[in-house]
Amino acid sequence: MGLDEQIEQVQAGNLDAFAEIVRLYERPIRAWLVSRCPPGGDADEVAQKTFVQAFKRIDDFAIGTDFRAWLFTIARYQLMAECTRLQRMADYHSRYAPHALNQELERRAAGDSDAQNPLLGHLRSCLEEMGEKPRQILNWRYGEEKPLAEIAELTNRSVGAIKKHLFQLRKALYECIQRKQATEAGQ
Repeated sequence: MGLDEQIEQVQAGNLDAFAEIVRLYERPIRAWLVSRCPPGGDADEVAQKTFVQAFKRIDDFAIGTDFRAWLFTIARYQLMAECTRLQRMADYHSRYAPHALNQELERRAAGDSDAQNPLLGHLRSCLEEMGEKPRQILNWRYGEEKPLAEIAELTNRSVGAIKKHLFQLRKALYECIQRKQATEAGQ
């Protein structure tokens, strides 16, 4: 039985015929999606959504046209939707993390002393050890909430370089605080 006949059977309501179509195209669709899915994306989930959409829209398929191209077009649109979803999540987290950090620092700063909150004391000490330029970049990003593009312009660097630099600064702060805690625990 040819592909067009299987599609006609699916359009007539035969689910087993669609299972055979999925079996034929599952590996090529998944391979294509895996090669294009961004980090954090779930290619298997996108493949499943592709076949669900293909089943829902099988009546729209014109027998005699290229089914593979039709199916891969659906996969492409499902992948674009997944990329949009991931971008929205990243945007949300990039806006939320600095806000949450500021709120937590303000809450902790409302306490009377570093003795009540030793981590805040360690953070202050580690920031002092960093130097003026790194502190300025951290302040621009997390204190003033400047966009990465604006910080890049102020420092004559690329946005990617600023992202990497901020990651390194956060990592250095984390390691510094860990060292101070270990030293404190060893006393």
